[in-house]
Parts: sequence; structure tokens; C-alpha cells
Amino acid sequence: MLKLLWTAPLSAKVGVLAILAYAFVALFAPLLAPYGETAIVGSSYELWSDKFVFGTDNIGRDMLTRLIYGARNTIGIAFLTVAIAFFVGGTLGMLAAILGGAYDMLIGRLVDILMAIPSLVFALLLLTVFGTSIPSLVLIIALLDSTRVFRIPPSAAMNVVVMEFVEAARLRGEGMGWIIRKEVLPNITAPLLAEFGLRFCFVFLFIAALSFLGLGIQPPLADWGSMVRETATLINYNDITPLLPAIAIAGLTVAVNFVVDWMLHLSSGLRSDSH
Repeated sequence: MLKLLWTAPLSAKVGVLAILAYAFVALFAPLLAPYGETAIVGSSYELWSDKFVFGTDNIGRDMLTRLIYGARNTIGIAFLTVAIAFFVGGTLGMLAAILGGAYDMLIGRLVDILMAIPSLVFALLLLTVFGTSIPSLVLIIALLDSTRVFRIPPSAAMNVVVMEFVEAARLRGEGMGWIIRKEVLPNITAPLLAEFGLRFCFVFLFIAALSFLGLGIQPPLADWGSMVRETATLINYNDITPLLPAIAIAGLTVAVNFVVDWMLHLSSGLRSDSH
């Protein structure tokens, strides 16, 4: 893996380093943050200073601390959501590819119905009905995103399930789980990992958008989307503080896309001389 990364293009190396930096901040947030996540340590909207590097928010909480804890909350919840979406959508998709027939038609039509409804509108409706707790947020977005993931495994596995080694496994009497785990998954890992990165970006931005609208991660938990909303009034006074969480969101999205682009290039089998 290290040898592969060493030969990667500069953009991919930058992306990997940025992702590792974000992950480090998210994992060690309590050790890196100068104050507690919900601690009110000053007056509202204090200016940048030695005491408060990025000032304070609308109720006097340290912005640097909120940014650090926001990394843990936003990235962690987005990653968990995508993992659940991939497990549900990927499992249903591979079963549809292998079983085919009525099962494929039934699940496919159900997915088509869910995909026909705009995701943001559907999410707002479901969050209004079931509440905005973190479990509800994760499960609702994972359910909606699993419909997007559902189409990936069948298309990726279509050429694999007709191969001789899969047919041989069936003739040996191997179960469906064994075939998926041992024969299909290893041969479609690269496109699935690339899609995981793309879906992470979409879910990450989706959660930030919901938080900006007030239906995402709820106070007093720190979240980059809600931080933009809480400090938006400072834009009127030529203060760039509201841009800090927006830059953090954009930075992680760009970094993940750099790595995904590299992975897609690797899975395509194209030469990398131009890189």
C-alpha cells in the first residue's frame, strides 16, 4: 500500500495527507481542543485574539474548539451513515444481481420509487416525523442513500457472476453468502471503494446542509453546518469567521475527491504517465 501511495500523483498524496489530518483531529478532539465542547468561555462574538484564536460564537463558545469537535461529530456521523447505507444497499444490490428474476424486479421498483422523491424533501419530511436525534438522522439518511448504492453492486458484479469460478462455486453447493464474500466482493472492491468515497462526500455535505437548516446535528453538539448558520450574521461586518467551517467542509470534500479520482484511475487500468 505504501509503495502504491508513493507512486500516486501529487493530488492523491495531498488528498491522503488531508484526510489523515482530518481523521487525527476527529479522533483526538478532546485532547486538541483548548476548551470543552459546550463551554461558554467569553462574551458573544469576541474578536480573534491570543485567548480565542478564531473568536467566539453567538453565545460565547470558542470557535476553534467548536471547529475541532465539529470534525469529530460531522465526519463520524457521515462515515457511520455511509457505512450503513453501503451495507444495506450493497447487500440488496448483490442479492438482486445473483438471484435476479422476481426479487430483482420487486426491489428494483421499490428503489425506483424512493429515488423518484427528492432526497432533501424526503429527509426533511422524515426528520420532522421521527425527530432529529442522531439515531434518526443516521438511519434516515442511510436509508435514502442506500437506494443510490443499490445500483452499483449489480452493475459491477454483472460481469463477475457469469464467470466460470462463480458457476463452479454454485455447483459445489456453496451458499449465497460464501459466493458474495469469497468470489464477488474481491473482484468489485475497487469501484465500490471509489463509490464509497463519493457517497461519503454527498452524505457529508447533506448532513451539513440539514444542520444549516436546523434539522441536522442538534445543539449543543458542534457541527460545521450549524456553525455557519450561527455565525452568519458576522458576514455583514466583514468578518470571515463563518467561512471557517465552510472551508473545513470544502477542504475535506476536495481531499476525498482527489483520492477517489486516483482510485478510479487505478481501477480503469489506464497508464499514469501523464500524472
